[in-house]
Amino acid sequence: MADLFAPAPSETADAASVPLADRLRPQRLEDVVGQEHLTGPEGAIGRMVAAGRLSSMILWGPPGTGKTTIARLLADAVGLRFVAISAVFSGVADLKKAFAEAREHARMGHRTLLFVDEIHRFNRAQQDGFLPYVEDGTVTLVGATTENPSFELNAALLSRAQVLILNRLDGAALETLLARAEELEDREIPLTADARAAMIASADGDGRFVLNQVETLFSVQIDEPLDPAGLAAFLHRRVAVYDKDREGHYNLISALHKSLRGSDPQAALYYLARMLTAGEEPLYVLRRLVRFASEDIGLADPQALVQCLAAKDAYEFLGSPEGELAIAQACLYLATAPKSNAAYKAQKAAWKSARDTGSLMPPKNILNAPTKLMKQIGYGKDYAYDHDADEGFSGDNYWPEEMRPQTYYEPVDRGFEKRIGERLAYWEELRAKKR
Repeated sequence: MADLFAPAPSETADAASVPLADRLRPQRLEDVVGQEHLTGPEGAIGRMVAAGRLSSMILWGPPGTGKTTIARLLADAVGLRFVAISAVFSGVADLKKAFAEAREHARMGHRTLLFVDEIHRFNRAQQDGFLPYVEDGTVTLVGATTENPSFELNAALLSRAQVLILNRLDGAALETLLARAEELEDREIPLTADARAAMIASADGDGRFVLNQVETLFSVQIDEPLDPAGLAAFLHRRVAVYDKDREGHYNLISALHKSLRGSDPQAALYYLARMLTAGEEPLYVLRRLVRFASEDIGLADPQALVQCLAAKDAYEFLGSPEGELAIAQACLYLATAPKSNAAYKAQKAAWKSARDTGSLMPPKNILNAPTKLMKQIGYGKDYAYDHDADEGFSGDNYWPEEMRPQTYYEPVDRGFEKRIGERLAYWEELRAKKR
């Protein structure tokens, strides 16, 4: 189960054998980082603790944001007996046992906080089984889920529990965890400043993940701080190399690709012939041509991809040798088409942003709100319907609040992309007027 951690003395004799994350387990709610909107004096949890009375709740948030830790500390804060079960490993018998024990302890004046991890994994009937015990106070239910409660939990259960949303940990919160790990270990993490930032970015807001990465770094002798490239090499498995017995195969496909990119249809046709006459699998060549159509031509000529897929269909219909003419036709079309790698570069840049920014929430106004809960928290509010706007363009902001708008796709001034560039410029001009 995913927790957040702050320095605490180890309870075991052999502290070195205990995972770093467990040795950094918080002892107080105020030590949990990144969730001050809930645990602070004005937060829902802070207010409940101050009043000494908890209501049942669902903690909804990404992995590694402190759901389990908060539940455990809540029980300690208000003097409740803490019982934890996981919906992954528990069934009806386990639930019945937990409820029976809670009822026995209630008779002796000891109330129970029942923490259910991955509560969304219980089916509808099992979720209904919680209702009588929550209603009569046998247990105070604290459920944890990474899934949207609106879709995964019964409406009856949701009506009896408060949904509290945990945030993914931002850079400052993750940096706090790194500092606490360094304090506990009495040494610095062997990373340059850039590598440290890269590790925080790769954590995607998950506190346990980043601490596991730190523990890996502390587990070996590193003489010089790692830079980002060194960190990536250290924390990821090496990629297997190609079979060197097929070097000629890769040389020829490389030559074909480069000839196509260089708009030399004669050389491209030569290398295509070399491969096919040598017995290369035609469908392999076609897969590479399809890839080239997207990578090196893209929207400069959208028909390039269509031509390649049509050649694939023709070859599968005719077979060899008749179908090979369709492959040659696709090859010539690609070699003579206007070239652009704008789509390829845009995809790479967008994928990098996605990895770097992780699970940032889109603006709530552009999200659908099919449930009452989602409407209450602002989903779909004030959405600007573009078809109702002048020119069919609202100029709204579609980026997460924590992220500035990015430019990934920059069309070239060739082929069809020249028209696309004009269109983008027109929209940008409209957007500027609406700001």
